[in-house]
Amino acid sequence: MKFRELGIEGAWEITPQQHGDPRGLFMEWYRFDKLAEAVGHPLRLAQGNLSVSARDVVRGIHFADVPPGQAKYVTCVRGAVLDVVVDLRVGSPTFGRWEGVRLDDVDRRAVYIAEGLGHGFCALTDDATLSYLCSTTYNPTGEHAVHPLDPELAIEWPAEAPQLSARDAAAPTLAEARRSGLLPQYDACRAFVASLRPDGPSNPGGR
Repeated sequence: MKFRELGIEGAWEITPQQHGDPRGLFMEWYRFDKLAEAVGHPLRLAQGNLSVSARDVVRGIHFADVPPGQAKYVTCVRGAVLDVVVDLRVGSPTFGRWEGVRLDDVDRRAVYIAEGLGHGFCALTDDATLSYLCSTTYNPTGEHAVHPLDPELAIEWPAEAPQLSARDAAAPTLAEARRSGLLPQYDACRAFVASLRPDGPSNPGGR
């Protein structure tokens, strides 16, 4: 596995090593120890999700209250998507910036998204299927969205007519979410992530 930190703190691209022969292929698509070594702490696995989307469907930009937030480890098991990470943490040096990674069933990359970051994607094929590993279970009162077509974010979605859910279409802009106090704070996110480390404040002595 190769880990590459993206330009947004807390976001990583993971490229697996695939072993193939005429019978097919094998790979490790997730390793808790290698991920922990890269990001500095283990990923607590609380829930697994699967989504299937038609071409040009855009989902996101979704995020959760911190604490506890929701870290995600996302890969595309069928088709292809443009996976997008957005820094929604008020006070972050990269606040409002987005970065995209193509996830598909050829290179089979994955993306890790830390607590406090926004996540979304655009399906590049029909039946694009994403698998998510999540650090917390679904909490409808603590999960929110920012409008994916917000001009301030200026995300370059590869779709002429993006298809949105009713929830995402009604989501506030980045500025509206910030004014309402909905967005996570950078310092609070960093403190929470630090507490997850083996030697973090909530785990003195690494125990």
